[in-house]
Amino acid sequence: MVKHKKKQIHSKHSKKTPKKPAKTPAKSQTWLWVVVVAVVIALAAFALSGVFSPDDSSNTDLNDKTSPTELSPSEGAAKLDIYVMSQCPYGTQVENAIKPVLEKLGNNLDFNVNYIVNENAGTFQSLHGEKEVQGDIVQLYAAKYNPNKYTDMIVCQNKNAGAIPDNWEECATGLDVEKIKTCYEGDEGKKLLSESIKKSNAVNAQGSPTIYINNEKYQGGRGENDFLRAVCNAYDGTKPAACADIPEPAKVNTILINDKRCAECDATKLIASLKSIFPGLDVVEYDYSDEEGKKIFTDSNLKLLPAILFDDSVKKAENYASVEKYLDAAGSLYSLKIGAKFDPTAEICDNGIDDTGNGDVDCDDSTCKDKMECREEKGDNLQVFVMSACPYGKKAIVALNEVSDNFGDNMDFEVHYIANENGDGFSSLHGQYEVDEDMIQLCVKKHSPKEWLDYIVCRSKNGVKGVDWKTCAQSTGVDIDAVSKCFDEGEGADLLREDIKIANGLGIGASPTWLANNRFTFSGIDAETVKTEYCKYNKDVSGCANTLSESTTTTTAASGSCG
Repeated sequence: MVKHKKKQIHSKHSKKTPKKPAKTPAKSQTWLWVVVVAVVIALAAFALSGVFSPDDSSNTDLNDKTSPTELSPSEGAAKLDIYVMSQCPYGTQVENAIKPVLEKLGNNLDFNVNYIVNENAGTFQSLHGEKEVQGDIVQLYAAKYNPNKYTDMIVCQNKNAGAIPDNWEECATGLDVEKIKTCYEGDEGKKLLSESIKKSNAVNAQGSPTIYINNEKYQGGRGENDFLRAVCNAYDGTKPAACADIPEPAKVNTILINDKRCAECDATKLIASLKSIFPGLDVVEYDYSDEEGKKIFTDSNLKLLPAILFDDSVKKAENYASVEKYLDAAGSLYSLKIGAKFDPTAEICDNGIDDTGNGDVDCDDSTCKDKMECREEKGDNLQVFVMSACPYGKKAIVALNEVSDNFGDNMDFEVHYIANENGDGFSSLHGQYEVDEDMIQLCVKKHSPKEWLDYIVCRSKNGVKGVDWKTCAQSTGVDIDAVSKCFDEGEGADLLREDIKIANGLGIGASPTWLANNRFTFSGIDAETVKTEYCKYNKDVSGCANTLSESTTTTTAASGSCG
């Protein structure tokens, strides 16, 4: 999730109800979200700095900022329910931000955590795998037996969410460890998780986090003061004393420059996400065709649209520290890095107009040769664009293996990567370890081409983060010495630099994105969906009549993506 965008300011991990395979638009808007996940994770770290353990006060006065350690929710308490996946970075961000709110409001807040998991005949599946299912269960046990202390354990675990559930005991200070362990390692966990899933399904919680305040869906900011402000607004009558201490959000003067000629430049969701980070966001919009808009574009030394610009007021905002590193100086303003792709001075390749005045219209203009609408159609060709550590991208690679076996020599296939080049290095949604894996996979393709597919399938099944690539390399017969040299001496970086030009040139930012016959994009993470979509454009290919593997549970989506 969900569609995870390349970098999404406000994102979710999601599960989806199955749908018939559907084509995605030929032009993707996903590249607008380059800053998203990084900012969310940064906000999570920001929230962590305010985490602490509650005290043991037993004062039940409504206006007292009492810890919930020894208390049940008081009469008139506001209700805050979150639905998460225990390893999801967006869910952990919210848990971390809510922790100090619990401290301030004490028993004036009825807080509940439930989990988003697929269940089928007693079998559980979660986006991040079996470890996440176990993490959900141990956290449910902690809540059951230590209802006023379990959030201490969760916030501690969140410091290294990838280690969940294995880090629960070291984080269970002050909890009944033996009782949790006895139940956690028994059969009761399935029943406990099933009950939690029912609660998540009752509100149709698909994305992590899904948040409700007093049974109303909440879609606002995810910082500590954002939650405190929203909960305080939910009280009827007398409010807790902590509600009087919330600072007003600082006004953040913002300029949006866009171009009405650009079909993929809708910044509505991006602005909404920014408002959740900066509640005081005040936006003035200009079009490039406007004299003032063009002047700001030129004075700010901009090259691409859409553009988000701030003045110095952004420095006074609560969450400025979290976004500061994503700002570039732009004249007297600051430009937010959003991965914009539209050049308002260049030829638009499908509008029938000579935009540059050079006499060449649309695809006849040399600058349009790499655009999707101008690509040459190639029959019997399938390409997939992935981030190597994306859960959906890994599922797509496993599906590709089955699809390629099904069609054999009747189909050519390619794998390309989604990342950005930044100065001397690269950035990718899941971090440097994903960039490194992209380069290693390209090195394997270069130096052990026969073993390449087996290697990337092995990595997709066994995981990337914290898992030594040489384990899969050895089991699949990869030339480890040649690949290590390729990676260490910079050849892998050169390979990645060239490869990502394809996705970036096509505006592809969601992992996985499939491309049939060099022209037609679609989504899919299981072999049957991919085969069906591919065969729409290659009807006479042998293998289209075969039935391949597909999603097996009633709640598993046929498609999903990171980016």
